[in-house]
Amino acid sequence: MEKKKRKRRTKAEIEAAKVNESQGLGDTVEKVLEATGISKIAKWILGEDCGCDERKQKLNELFPYKKPLCLEEDEYQYLQEFFHKNTTRIRPSEQSRLLAIHNRVFQERNEPTTCSSCWVNYLNKLRKVYNTYDNANS
Repeated sequence: MEKKKRKRRTKAEIEAAKVNESQGLGDTVEKVLEATGISKIAKWILGEDCGCDERKQKLNELFPYKKPLCLEEDEYQYLQEFFHKNTTRIRPSEQSRLLAIHNRVFQERNEPTTCSSCWVNYLNKLRKVYNTYDNANS
């Protein structure tokens, strides 16, 4: 009996799978509505801006599939210092540390970036986790 060789997936195939992977309930609802054809009917009746994207985003935020890991004590202290200083600039050394914390907590593999909207997203997610701890300690 001859063994079949498993084909290794390319990096592009892995990235494409991640794009299609549901991040939360909103993505799953969207996929179901597209598969059943309901999304086409909604767009036909309500127009292109039917509010689906906003609902999807809100559902993903409320019901994410990947729950963040707990902050470690040194990560919590670093975020506490970072969020309590009033600055709009992030130094490269801070970016590196913040991205490392973000990737570990959210189980992601984001690369360093100069994209400001990406950083706003990373920091909002970290602030949300940090505030959970901060509120529990109050």
